[in-house]
Amino acid sequence: MKLHVKDLDVAGKRVLVRVDFNVPHDDDGTIRDDTRVLAALPTINELINKGAKVILMSHLGKIKFNKGSEAIAKGKAANDMAPVAKCLADRLGKPVIFVDATRGEKLTSAVAALKDGEVLLMQNTRYEEGETKNDAEIAGIWANLADAFVMDAFGSAHRAHASTYGIPEILNNEGKPTAIGYLMEKEIINLQRCVDVKAEGKPYIAILGGLKVSDKIKVIESLLTKCDRIIICGAMAYTFFKAKGYEIGTSPVEDDQLDYANKCLASGKIVLPVDNVIADEYKNANVVTTVNGDEIPAHMMGMDIGPKTRALFAGEIAKANTIFWNGPAGVFEQEQFQAGTIAICQAIADNNHCFSVVGGGDSAAAVNQLGFASKFSHISTGGGASLQIIENDGHLPGIDIISEAK
Repeated sequence: MKLHVKDLDVAGKRVLVRVDFNVPHDDDGTIRDDTRVLAALPTINELINKGAKVILMSHLGKIKFNKGSEAIAKGKAANDMAPVAKCLADRLGKPVIFVDATRGEKLTSAVAALKDGEVLLMQNTRYEEGETKNDAEIAGIWANLADAFVMDAFGSAHRAHASTYGIPEILNNEGKPTAIGYLMEKEIINLQRCVDVKAEGKPYIAILGGLKVSDKIKVIESLLTKCDRIIICGAMAYTFFKAKGYEIGTSPVEDDQLDYANKCLASGKIVLPVDNVIADEYKNANVVTTVNGDEIPAHMMGMDIGPKTRALFAGEIAKANTIFWNGPAGVFEQEQFQAGTIAICQAIADNNHCFSVVGGGDSAAAVNQLGFASKFSHISTGGGASLQIIENDGHLPGIDIISEAK
């Protein structure tokens, strides 16, 4: 059991908290979805109420350091944390000190001036090139700011970066406490139920969508040992179709994964679509129709699962006691191709005896957008992290490095 923020004695101490404020935003700073900010509030409020000096850090977007100075400047301008600080202050109902720096006198002075119960947000950790490389220098600079560290960024826990791994590694060696926050605790507890499924959790069904089989090879291999059935949908289904010798038209395919797809099919656990909604164009389609899974014309592409498949998948979902879902059934961003994803949402909602987890990413966005969020047991805040915690049987770098409770 990991040390928890609720067990820390932090009155008057500097507590560095790695949060996940990588929120969807426009280039002008407008935040389109503040779900991740809201998810961090329980941990932040716990520390405020204990009289800690709270120092928050997060990445936002990507900075392309290998593309030259102009690209770096553009990336930094588009991913400034200042609007996030304003959003956080609004949600907390109290001021948030924003420091437009990731190191140096401006940051250290602001931290030194913090009063008990105050909150500071520093600039985007990815302004530092060494962040994603777990650079020892920047990890050391950040670790020097803190008397304790709290990891509450599940969406970044699968990355051994300076802010997620380097800092707690240093503080552990210095004998300073490192702990998980409330969001991390919730994610670990719920996803562990999809890692170690007890007898009462069977049948266990995974639903995997998304674009590429290659992105999910490890998680498929892990789930094949854990699940009773694996439903494959979304664009990755067409690689399985081609492996079976079906005509897939202009649908996306990974030809280098056909042997792997056949290996998965040999398990007898894979459930594929039996019909597809197809179109002549990805956007602004002139022709949209439904055909059997092995009858996609050469000039058409698959966009969603068809009505026979929706019924087939619903039947499988109805039997399940545990469900893990990552990846929508079709191009749900376009209204005319949402029916498959809605059908999966509805089938899970109708199964009132199952424990259901949405593994972040596009599937979480779809569940929220389509109004089904309250029907799921848990919606993860990390797509990549939720897949990797299943791949790695409950282990992630940003979790494993945290101190064990005594």
